[in-house]
Amino acid sequence: MKTLAVVCIGACILGGSFLHAQESEKLLQRLQPFAQPAKEYAGDMGKYKSMLEGVKTKEDWGKRRQEIRKSWNDALGHWPAILQQPKIEYLEKEMREKVAQHHIRIEVAPGKKTEDAYLLIPEGKGPFPAVVVVFYESLSGIGRKGEMRDFAWQLAKRGFVTLSLGSDPNSYYPSRDDVKLQPLTYHGYVAANGYQVLASLPQVDARLIGLTGHSYGGKWALFGSCLYDKFAATAWSDPGIVFDEKRSNVNYWEPWYLGYEKGISRKPGVIKADNPRTGPYKTLVETGHDLHELHALLAPRPVLVSGGAEDGPSRWQALNHLIAVNKFLGYEGRVFMSNRPGHSPTVESNEVLYDFFAYWLKHKKVLDK
Repeated sequence: MKTLAVVCIGACILGGSFLHAQESEKLLQRLQPFAQPAKEYAGDMGKYKSMLEGVKTKEDWGKRRQEIRKSWNDALGHWPAILQQPKIEYLEKEMREKVAQHHIRIEVAPGKKTEDAYLLIPEGKGPFPAVVVVFYESLSGIGRKGEMRDFAWQLAKRGFVTLSLGSDPNSYYPSRDDVKLQPLTYHGYVAANGYQVLASLPQVDARLIGLTGHSYGGKWALFGSCLYDKFAATAWSDPGIVFDEKRSNVNYWEPWYLGYEKGISRKPGVIKADNPRTGPYKTLVETGHDLHELHALLAPRPVLVSGGAEDGPSRWQALNHLIAVNKFLGYEGRVFMSNRPGHSPTVESNEVLYDFFAYWLKHKKVLDK
């Protein structure tokens, strides 16, 4: 089995060079506690159906993986072709410490551009690893709005090129009158094109690009990373990693996520008899699907669930299915979860997130696996 070997990060680390073995050992000690299910959930597969039933060989898994992807794309809409060279326009530049921050306009989908984007490039010799950071708006990611959601800024200070992306106010693609993609899978498509933006830059190592986001951005990162294989690693901050109709913030049923159905509206809020499921979400739930199926598409790529109020330790029941797929493929130590009481990120939970990306995107041995 391929086991976990991780590297150290510190707030002082800058530059694109790979980290050293001594730093690796230190970070191993820091991350190991988050690579193990809570004792009460070890081996507990919960209510979720196995992704490996009938799978005997890696060829069988390849077919199963295609089936999973097709079933979700059939339900939510198939993406347009990925933009191979998205257009980038540089609008403003600001030097912040040893990081060049560019306000940019980028192409995110055919016929669609956004100025709600910032590109951060650290000083030093590249190519650097990189991370796409997604949220309601891009200012949070660069530390200019809110608190503890400045993932793009903090990672840039740690030697990553980062792209902070805000949400498209009209996420009904190509238009609200002619919706081809459910909004959340459209977000995944935008994230994939964000990968393409970073991969086109000479300062970036295209093999080492991650994706992360908090809450709404966590849902966005989940769909983007699961549906686009080129992301090398991903971290989801408390999005609700499975369908859970008891949690009002795990609201995949809303029309701005997976519940859009033309001509039908529902009041925001939890599912009730007088406020039922709609759209593809309704079909997915009533035919027995859940998000652990998408998780399986990650294998064997690494994931961190930065869990809070919506993703407590019981989510290991779903993650154990991803662990099982990884183990079947010959990998261990690629699923992590930290937990905090509240929904908002904390200093401690964010440090785990930065450590996670340091290992998977700044460690030379990763490229040898």
